[in-house]
Amino acid sequence: PLFQPNGIYIWNRLLEFWREIHRKNHYVEIKTPIMMDKRLWEQSGHWANYRQNMYTSEIDERVYAIKPMNCPGCMMHFGSKTHSYRDLPLRIAEIGTVHRHELSGSLSGLLRVRCFTQDDAHIFCTPDQLDQEFKNVIDLVLYVFGSLGFENFTAQISLRDQENRDKYIGSDENWEKAENAIINAAADKGLKTVVAYGEAAFYGPKLDFMVKDALGRQWQLGT
Repeated sequence: PLFQPNGIYIWNRLLEFWREIHRKNHYVEIKTPIMMDKRLWEQSGHWANYRQNMYTSEIDERVYAIKPMNCPGCMMHFGSKTHSYRDLPLRIAEIGTVHRHELSGSLSGLLRVRCFTQDDAHIFCTPDQLDQEFKNVIDLVLYVFGSLGFENFTAQISLRDQENRDKYIGSDENWEKAENAIINAAADKGLKTVVAYGEAAFYGPKLDFMVKDALGRQWQLGT
């Protein structure tokens, strides 16, 4: 996307709004590199599970990838120092630009592109804090949607494929804990939900907010 002056004006106003509400909700902001070494993507699992959607380059006989996700960079930030349980929950936010090699037939205006910037956050917490932290995220999403006038939406609980579990990383025990946390938090918040099996990310389940535009088309605008 190429943003012209009016687009950048809107961008900056949204960024001011984003920073204000994240500060109020006790997030810290970071910024991670656009391009990182292949070894990091191998460690994160993206190289094995998402390689077909990644742009790569070889520099000085080393392979690098332009990030399709912000997660590994945030993990590097978290791992750069030792944390105590007293530091938790630790809420880390990033306005991160990512690039994904989407099929040309799926591209559509500014809503389906190969480069976009997302409001991304990673929350490090204890198992006992998980339920409340997830509810806090739902409250934040609903506040943003309400502020921007998004009213026609459904919360999609995206879970693992019930038959094929080979494409997912992590233990069944952790997956079940995460899935139950999402299901219970969405129910407690009274969200209108649908369950979509097979729509989870390879590393975990999701709560996807599916918003309809003025033409009735459905888009995923938040997770």
